[in-house]
Amino acid sequence: MTNLTYAITGVATGIGAALAAVLKRQGHTVIGFDIKETTDNIDDFIHVDLADESSVSAATNKLNTRLDGLCNVAGIPPRDGLESAILIINFTAQRQFTQRLIPHLNAGASVVNMASRAGHGWLQNVDQVKRLAVLKSLQDIQIFVEQEKLNPTQCYNLSKQAMILWTLAENERFIKNGMRVNSISPGGISTGILNDFKKAFGDQMARNVERAGRPGEAIEVAEVAAFILSPASHWIKGTDVPVDGGMGAFGLCDQLDLAKLCID
Repeated sequence: MTNLTYAITGVATGIGAALAAVLKRQGHTVIGFDIKETTDNIDDFIHVDLADESSVSAATNKLNTRLDGLCNVAGIPPRDGLESAILIINFTAQRQFTQRLIPHLNAGASVVNMASRAGHGWLQNVDQVKRLAVLKSLQDIQIFVEQEKLNPTQCYNLSKQAMILWTLAENERFIKNGMRVNSISPGGISTGILNDFKKAFGDQMARNVERAGRPGEAIEVAEVAAFILSPASHWIKGTDVPVDGGMGAFGLCDQLDLAKLCID
């Protein structure tokens, strides 16, 4: 098996940690980025605080390795008082981080952005995503949150909508440069922040998990991410891949009243 080199943000916990384990098991080199230090399943660790633009710059300046792929996993859940941080860490800083790592990417490299099923309402919210996308400073984003009257759950949804649309927007540029970019949208995953999502999305999430039979596991998302990162998925480009145990399908069936199409 060819040894490839991958970078992962949010590598210390949850899906990021599971992805590092999968990639190491496959024989690859893993460069991990996180605010929390770890040595598990990585070859090199670089500290980064995505809420701090100077930390993002410093972290990317420390990288002296060519990369075959990058997976942007880092993110924070919808919690009161973190509205601006959610938008910065879950989207704005990830975009800046990726932009700074592009010169390190080899031909054929794959970038995977971790979005969410919570971002699947993007079609009805394109204009707001565009208003967010032009902002860069913490102060501008704080003003944006106040002006748009956004609560933590709305900020989280918006950040994931932005990740999906940013992936779509970058697709052609990546292809012209011999690389690929895709996003993955997990839904109802059992990690240390699952309770935050239960609180934020309430009965809707509980019902989806009940219909799916259980929440997903981090490893189940990680295995898909490892495939999308790999050369084996070379014709998958500019796509959002749901990994949600059928939860998205439940919603569409309800919305479109598709039950009557089923075999009795």
